[in-house]
Amino acid sequence: MTRAPSRKPTTAVVAWPNPRRMAFLKALATWSAEHGRHLPWRACGDPYRVWISEIMLQQTTVTAVIPYFERFLAAFPTLSDLAAADESAVLRLWEGLGYYSRARNLHAAARKLMTEQAGQFPCDVATLQSLPGIGRYTAGAIASFAFNAPAPIVEANTQRLYARLLGEPRDVKTSAVQLRLWSFATELVTTQTTDNFGPSEINQSLMDLGATVCTPTSPDCAHCPASRFCLAYETEQQHIIPQLPQRPPLTDVVDITVAIQQSGRYLLRQRQPGERWAGLWDFPRYTVPAEQLPVDVLGRQVRDQLGLDLHIGPQVTQFKHGVTRYRITLLCHTATVISGDIAESDSVCWASPADFESYALSVTGRKFARWLQTQSARLPFDQ
Repeated sequence: MTRAPSRKPTTAVVAWPNPRRMAFLKALATWSAEHGRHLPWRACGDPYRVWISEIMLQQTTVTAVIPYFERFLAAFPTLSDLAAADESAVLRLWEGLGYYSRARNLHAAARKLMTEQAGQFPCDVATLQSLPGIGRYTAGAIASFAFNAPAPIVEANTQRLYARLLGEPRDVKTSAVQLRLWSFATELVTTQTTDNFGPSEINQSLMDLGATVCTPTSPDCAHCPASRFCLAYETEQQHIIPQLPQRPPLTDVVDITVAIQQSGRYLLRQRQPGERWAGLWDFPRYTVPAEQLPVDVLGRQVRDQLGLDLHIGPQVTQFKHGVTRYRITLLCHTATVISGDIAESDSVCWASPADFESYALSVTGRKFARWLQTQSARLPFDQ
């Protein structure tokens, strides 16, 4: 009987040997001491502040996030304050940041932490990932920044940096490349360093380097502390690495909305689960199917949905807005009620222009509300 050959235990392939990692991290630490970013959620060791900032920073720039972060913390300074808040208050403070599921998940996670974790943040990545809206990257950021745990992070800036350092020519979104980048990130953050440059400082410095030097276009390789370690720079491929998947073409969409006037107030409707901008308030709004007249669509939809027959005025303004892969043109009308009645409820209300600020509106809903506020003295109302 032939004996099967014995299998040697497999070991993970190390991207860089330890001396190379140590040299790179020493150069990174020196650079960071002079050029690292000073951000309001850093150097506090507070997992709550770290968490809020990281959720806000998803799909949003640091510059845009800072004022939102400061207003949010002023309204909800602690985890218990956030958990006790109404979702509408959370959405109102999130208004303008977009991707509103982030705010809803933030609120849900706060309540889960209060009920299941006694109001304490877990320090391990696995438990953090069990919370709504927290994926592998966000969990690693909280664990490393707040608890100095050796948790790797891969996000837009570090992903680009790692791909260039490794000279990775493939699409960075493929599973094989993601596995390689996460493995490399793990090697870096678990390297034993000196001079108080631990996991928190390593990850923050890597993000800073990617955000300010190893930028998507025109990376400043001449002033980069990683140039001598960078395979893309060595092979003059820093302008073509990383390879990114092609973005799908934008789809043009026409929406129509109506400010229904009655006794000096306008009808607002809260958008429902399954609709875009669920949980936000808006003026009645509908997508116009191809080859249908917008005003006909508007009249029919309001009648079917709200039970109102309207006298619809001409278009008064329009706005353009991009949402993920959609390029939306919003046609705005005003109208008065001919017949029908609608009772106020949790999802429908009548609001005066002065009350608009109390509601969390979609971006274009807010633009239309502000237009109405400036025009309200000139617009005719039912009496």
